Amino acid sequence: MPAGDKPVRGTGKAIAADLTAKRPKAKFKDVMPEIWKLMKPRRALLAGSFVLMVVNRASGLVLPASTKTLIDKVMYAHDLKLLPVVVGVVVLATLIQGATSFTLTQLLSKEGQRLIAELRMKVQAHIGRLPVAFYDENRTGTLVARIMTDVEGVRNLIGTGLLDFFGGILTAIFAFIYLIKLSYQMTLVTFAILVVFALILQRAFKTIRPIFRERSKINAEVTGRLTESLGGVRVVKGYHAEQSEANVFAAGANRLLQNVISSLTAQSLMSLASTAVLGIVGALVMYLGAHQVIANKLTPGGYVTYVMFLAFMIAPIVQLVSIGTQLTEAVAGLDRTTEILNEREEDSEPTRVRALPSIEGDVIFDEVTFEYEKGKPVLHGISFESKPGTVTALVGSSGSGKSTIISLICGFHTATDGRILIDGEDLATIRLSSYREQLGVVLQETFLFDGNIRENILFSRPNATEAQLFEACRIARVDEFAERFPEKYETIVGERGVKLSGGQRQRISIARAILADPRILILDEATSSLDSESEALIQSGLNFLMQGRTTFVIAHRLSTIRKADQILVIEQGRIVERGTHESLYALHGRYYDLYTRQHGLETNLFLAPGEGDKVEAIAK
Repeated sequence: MPAGDKPVRGTGKAIAADLTAKRPKAKFKDVMPEIWKLMKPRRALLAGSFVLMVVNRASGLVLPASTKTLIDKVMYAHDLKLLPVVVGVVVLATLIQGATSFTLTQLLSKEGQRLIAELRMKVQAHIGRLPVAFYDENRTGTLVARIMTDVEGVRNLIGTGLLDFFGGILTAIFAFIYLIKLSYQMTLVTFAILVVFALILQRAFKTIRPIFRERSKINAEVTGRLTESLGGVRVVKGYHAEQSEANVFAAGANRLLQNVISSLTAQSLMSLASTAVLGIVGALVMYLGAHQVIANKLTPGGYVTYVMFLAFMIAPIVQLVSIGTQLTEAVAGLDRTTEILNEREEDSEPTRVRALPSIEGDVIFDEVTFEYEKGKPVLHGISFESKPGTVTALVGSSGSGKSTIISLICGFHTATDGRILIDGEDLATIRLSSYREQLGVVLQETFLFDGNIRENILFSRPNATEAQLFEACRIARVDEFAERFPEKYETIVGERGVKLSGGQRQRISIARAILADPRILILDEATSSLDSESEALIQSGLNFLMQGRTTFVIAHRLSTIRKADQILVIEQGRIVERGTHESLYALHGRYYDLYTRQHGLETNLFLAPGEGDKVEAIAK
């Protein structure tokens, strides 16, 4: 069973540590260029929205401004002629405020959602172009969270969060100017208190931002583990590991809970501070305002207007607690998105400058060494040549390096030392996007998408004709089972092809490679899930497909590679034997040992218990 399929046992503490593993952080200054990239194409929209915002906030202040005239001139001076004017102006301003609010919400909220969709597509496309090594180091579920969840809060950079933030600041500025006109003494005292509060808020947001960043990271890791657990439900149930998986998820969920509680505590403290500031400022205005009214420096209407304008100035600042939290969360998500976007794509290396529009398929390994971890080589000086139209078979014990050689041929990894030449060109200098168009790959781990049979086969060549599709199905013997389904080729295969048998999945995978019409064909255990009868039927189709192509085969059933042009016996990352089946068999070396042992076991498949051990001992 592959290591990735094994359920993790034990308590959730060790897993919880993994769920919050530290990664390099993107600095805020690194995020600003990314924010500008998002804003730049929307400059006209933002400029128009800013003008509407000015009109909106100005019209919103007409009501409190009218109270001075209403109280001092209409109520106290009994000038009823002004009443219709005051009421009319207030109604008109309210209508303008409502219309501009509706327009702003429609424009910015919808553009915020477009921004999310655009960023998701950008991140997904970028991740798709990253090297296989990146996927080896990151969980699938974590990457899904990066694409779907981390960008969600970014809508506040253009949506209502940004509107409320700048709108609040604009209202506060308008109100401050009018308050200075009414009473500069009270305003300066109030402003001094608010400046101190603003400095406290700035420090608080600086503290809370890492909490939101950590939350995104924990959420991504928990989602990643949950995705793995659900995907491997058969393995989990097969080993009765439901409880251990529940413990793992509970540990991650508790870490997430603790993070949320920390952020709620910080937000509560900021709300407490804002409420205290509001109370202090209100008390000061009552004290100073009463003295100014008694001293005839301020009219009763002027005092009421002052209090209302003060509320309009303080309220946006108090709202910054919630608005600032939204924007902080958005920037934290953009931090993590920027990390992904800064990862180098496969073809971004300066050495990859050559495109291969067409290849013959001459593959040469020249003293190739490779290591997944520095200082731990898994291949040692591998050298061989595979000419067009030939079949090269790789055999050896599990873990000997066969799949690594195939991975290097596919360009999934780059040789640590030595060269891999394709038609005389160093693969390290070739743009992989052009090279892989001419590869056909059937890997040991068959992967199907949750669609129908037709879609999965056409994946390698979407523009193929019906005739080409059916020919590929005929060669791979897909037609034998597809035609029996009620929906035929429209039959849904389920996630990872779960509704089909292993042999059926592998036949579809082979048909997909056949349809690609590649110059280099790679069959990594391509018939491992087939019974002997199905394998014999498909083998004839594969033999037809191999003609004129450079083919690499990994097969545990050595009987399937007897006609290979060359067989490379790999052990511990080295080629220990090479030649044809006949020459290697006559050599009585490692290949002979592998072949005779396997042949003996296959021919004695129905022995009594314990007799297989005797056969193996004899083969040795």
